Amino acid sequence: MKRSGCLALVLLAASAAAQQMPPEIPFESVPDALKLPPGMNLGEATGVAVNSKGHVFVFTRSNSAFGPAFGAAAAQLLEFGPDGTFLREIGRGIYAWSFAHAVRVDRDDNIWCVDKGSDMVVKFDPEGHVAMVFGRKKEASDEAAPWTHVTPPRPPVDGYFRQPTDVTWNAQGDIFISDGYVNSRIAKYDRNGNWLKSWGEPGSGPGQFNNPHNIASDARGNIYVADRGNLRIQVFDGDGNLLRQFKLDVPVPPGVRPAIGNMPNPGTGPPQHNPGSPWTVCITPGPKQFLYVSDAFPGRVYKLDLDGRVLGVLGKSGKQLKEFGWVHEIACPAENELYVAEILNWRVQKLILRPDKVTAAPPR
Repeated sequence: MKRSGCLALVLLAASAAAQQMPPEIPFESVPDALKLPPGMNLGEATGVAVNSKGHVFVFTRSNSAFGPAFGAAAAQLLEFGPDGTFLREIGRGIYAWSFAHAVRVDRDDNIWCVDKGSDMVVKFDPEGHVAMVFGRKKEASDEAAPWTHVTPPRPPVDGYFRQPTDVTWNAQGDIFISDGYVNSRIAKYDRNGNWLKSWGEPGSGPGQFNNPHNIASDARGNIYVADRGNLRIQVFDGDGNLLRQFKLDVPVPPGVRPAIGNMPNPGTGPPQHNPGSPWTVCITPGPKQFLYVSDAFPGRVYKLDLDGRVLGVLGKSGKQLKEFGWVHEIACPAENELYVAEILNWRVQKLILRPDKVTAAPPR
């Protein structure tokens, strides 16, 4: 083999080794970052977003005291000020509320909520009024029940969703919705809400999905999809052409335990509980953008560049501050400021990263 070829292999091996040993990023969790009124508590915190004024929006599986989650309204949208003061509840009692999944804020400070239980996505204007609605839930008169997975899969229908998970936009205002748990596809609308196309289907091949669970767009309009069941992130252009894919291939520290349940057994248990299964994607503002991702086990948050290189990790499973119980959505208004919504711990943590205090990873 030529010397140049040997050198390339050495550099590639060194790069792979570095990928496996990213540094721990020191960070702080702000105590009582969100101040709930007396007598109010969050339920499972499934979504968190931040607008241009620093207001924090939390989508939570609360308000379900009168029946099972699917039958009742296990969804509330709450707004907090920049200092964490509770401001208001938005959309109380609306028809789409069933089982909260994700909340996002667009560049015009509109608030978008994705409800897995009702199969609907609702856009609120900054004043909290419904501005646009996508999808439609099953009617009670039709003996409504949750969608199930069948073989072969049901053919998708334009404009209808089956347990959607998230929403994002490109610079032109095109809307992308991850139609996650059942249809396993990405739907695209124009800025006026007109259906354009969809791409993807259930499967494990390139461009296929096993629950596209979270979705984000970079400054170039590329779409990053947390393909949770396939343990990978897939990146597409705005027309659905696959550009690349990558995995969170980072060793699991010895002695860690999952936040709940038995130790994962890759190959036999639910894939979303395996190390590196991406539950979330969040892309920071520019000029240089970074990607934040989380997994359920070992329960970390990962910082990556947009090519998929892991630059650092933080946190672990647990119930204390700086520990995580199934981070379900991340808001990243700045490179070193994150909000994480946790299902198991019924809370949102505000994290301040201290990358200036990073030390080199110890040799293995």
